[in-house]
Amino acid sequence: MDAIFSSSQALLDAHSGITSHVGFIWQQTRTPLVVQFLRIILYVCLALSFMLFVERLYMGIIIAFVKLFRRKPEKKYKWEPLKGDLELGNYSYPMVLVQIPMCNEKEVYKLSIGAACNLSWPANRIFIQVLDDSTDPTIKVLVEQECRRWASKGVNIKYEIRDNRKGYKAGALREGMKHSYVKLCSHVAIFDADFQPEPDFLERSIPFLVHNPEIGLVQARWEFVNADECLMTKMQEMSFGYHFTVEQEVGSTAHAFFGFNGTAGVWRMSALNEAGGWKDRTTVEDMDLAVRAGLNGWKFVYVDDLKVKSELPSTFRAYRNQQHRWSCGPANLFRKMAMEIATNKKVSVWKKFYLIYSFFFVRKIIAHIVTFILYCVVLPATIFIPEVQVPTWGTIYIPTAITLLNILGSARSMQLVVYWILFENVMSLHRTKATFIGLFESERVNEWIVTEKLGDALKTKKGSKALKKLQFRVGERVHVLELFVGLYLLFCGWYDYSFGRNRFYVYLLLQAMAFFVVGFGYVGVFVPNS
Repeated sequence: MDAIFSSSQALLDAHSGITSHVGFIWQQTRTPLVVQFLRIILYVCLALSFMLFVERLYMGIIIAFVKLFRRKPEKKYKWEPLKGDLELGNYSYPMVLVQIPMCNEKEVYKLSIGAACNLSWPANRIFIQVLDDSTDPTIKVLVEQECRRWASKGVNIKYEIRDNRKGYKAGALREGMKHSYVKLCSHVAIFDADFQPEPDFLERSIPFLVHNPEIGLVQARWEFVNADECLMTKMQEMSFGYHFTVEQEVGSTAHAFFGFNGTAGVWRMSALNEAGGWKDRTTVEDMDLAVRAGLNGWKFVYVDDLKVKSELPSTFRAYRNQQHRWSCGPANLFRKMAMEIATNKKVSVWKKFYLIYSFFFVRKIIAHIVTFILYCVVLPATIFIPEVQVPTWGTIYIPTAITLLNILGSARSMQLVVYWILFENVMSLHRTKATFIGLFESERVNEWIVTEKLGDALKTKKGSKALKKLQFRVGERVHVLELFVGLYLLFCGWYDYSFGRNRFYVYLLLQAMAFFVVGFGYVGVFVPNS
């Protein structure tokens, strides 16, 4: 019995010794290492946050000027409606190619093909080119039948397929350009499979290119048919509202440059070819082409009141895949083109600075990374290190100002701003990871997953048993990183509430809840059954 007691006491003494030793090491390294490291990271994040604020403020001032003086592109550039010539007739209209790339788009292919075939343009001056990369033979048959149906009505429509999916969308568009009839065209309009242009789209966009030889691209605004489908689509609409109302408008007005959105736009064929055509070196082939064309001196025009209907991702899986591509691709393109931009001789130093600093570094790199690192990692960590104080301007003034500037284009959804902030902070984890993948070219750098569209299926299936067919695997419904961060924030919030003095716990607990909701996949139209 004495032996057992002695052994137990020895174990307790050993445990106490180890604990004391660890405590001693922590006390010795806490101030010179941990505190200083956290303080440095905080200062770096605050500096990046301030850079982001300045960028947002600059764009806010420009957009206020645009709205105040009603600086529409029709006033800046020559624009006159095109009319048939008495002698030449319809031959006075430029020949236009309309490309519709698609892949297994069973729910929406009829919408885009029908909208393109109903464009108001002389029938003998337009080619509709459906680029079908579908891997499902049944869908291929359906798409081909739809093309034949429109061809029987006299529409000049071409159904084109290839024997592989090399280069994905960029590869399909590049292959489409190789057909002989394309050489007859001077302009090319591009619409993804879920986009539905109004009949007057070409009549409103082509005149910019015809009357202004320096313009290489005309970009329209996206309008969403399912923005009110669920809370996730409403928050997406808020983010897109800022992108189009502010970022694209400012780029067009102040720099005659912005990132091509990949669809709902018209290119001058010579600008596209001069830039080297479509390249598949990144997952943002549209931005790649825009940067190369911009470096050749071509000007871009964004027309805010020219709107094209489209669909937002309704499932969280589709949205995550899309955001990975849109975060990873720009970072990877920045890695590939930074030196090319810096050494370019065709554009001004100001434009090169705008491209490298504003367009890429601040908006595509900093905006994702600082949101997650500062508000979801560093700020919670200061709960345990009271020596590191976060200034009020860094926790309240700057974030509030950035948020207010971000919702400039989404006035109708202002009541959702708290949900939007929490959701964007959660998504910043996914975007940050994708950004680093792009910067360091790791294994998922060229991952391309077609964004799932539901089209009219959602309306017809809602409330029916068809919804039950959607199956979720554990890997799709549970997101481990989000759950891990949620636990971290929950612990930080509890600690701050119990022992802290910062009073960050309200934000931390709400943000933790948001991470848990997303981590378990309870967001979007389809959520997992309990």
